[in-house]
Amino acid sequence: MKKYKAILCVDDEPIILKSLKAELTQTFGQEYLIEVAESGEEALEIIEEFAQKSIDTLLVISDWLMPDMKGDELLATIHERFPNIAKIMLSGQADNQAIERVKSISHGTFVAKPWRKEELYKLINDSLNP
Repeated sequence: MKKYKAILCVDDEPIILKSLKAELTQTFGQEYLIEVAESGEEALEIIEEFAQKSIDTLLVISDWLMPDMKGDELLATIHERFPNIAKIMLSGQADNQAIERVKSISHGTFVAKPWRKEELYKLINDSLNP
């Protein structure tokens, strides 16, 4: 039985999610399921659901500035509950404290918006193939 692997993108802006999903599907879609969530709470639900279905969430790419749960909080929660998931924060508005917090969370990485494809893809590859 094939074990599915997933990359989860989290952002409260649907246009960003659509763009990110399209780019990642084109590059990584043959090997990974690319899923999206519009909030930290939804992201945690998806990760739990995937775990129950034996789908390994290998990477979460999250925006920082979102309502209710900011990206650094989400990535810290994911690290506590699922420490093996790689984490990237993708934001144009993150403050220095949030960036440092993400970098301190077990190999968490920060990428500024608008992202450069080459930089983001290299980080994704490095995260998925440590």
